[in-house]
Amino acid sequence: MANLGVEHWVRIKNERIILDGEVIFSSEVDIARFLKASFKFLNIKYPKFHKMDRLSKLGFIASEIVLKNNNIDEETALVFSNNSSSLDSDQNYQESVKDFPSPSLFVYTLPNIVLGEISIRHQLKSENVFFIEDEFNANLLIDYSKQLIESKKANKVLCAWLNLHNDEYDVFLWLSSESHKKEASEEQIRKIYDADYD
Repeated sequence: MANLGVEHWVRIKNERIILDGEVIFSSEVDIARFLKASFKFLNIKYPKFHKMDRLSKLGFIASEIVLKNNNIDEETALVFSNNSSSLDSDQNYQESVKDFPSPSLFVYTLPNIVLGEISIRHQLKSENVFFIEDEFNANLLIDYSKQLIESKKANKVLCAWLNLHNDEYDVFLWLSSESHKKEASEEQIRKIYDADYD
């Protein structure tokens, strides 16, 4: 089996963004203002961001941070998961149906839309999948990534736990590649995910 390593990782939780263990941004505001402030802080030029749902914005910001200075190509795969699917957008869409159904909200009623947003931004033409799990399952993401790399369907994999429900967000995203220095074992990934970055 391929020996995968972690090139870089980002954690977004509790009004903070942590890159490779270092807090790079924090703002104690509600999620809407946090997303807007993060986008502005990162100095990203991408007008479509403002039309995205909140789950897509979280995934987009996390991927921009990790991929900013990394050499990736169209064969970089995306392997994401969460436990709430697109429930946040589904609830917003349900509210809009009471008056008049909003096509702009309906577009985001699938969790894999974030994969499309990231793929378009980075011109990825690779495999992508979005799993729904009860809780963060590092082993699933690692094993699936190894299969993609071993079968030559990808040369790198962007993995993520991307969860949003009732304004609470929990994002952990990392870039894996073969034979990198920091091994992406389940224990190592779990340690990064579970760490308290206060």
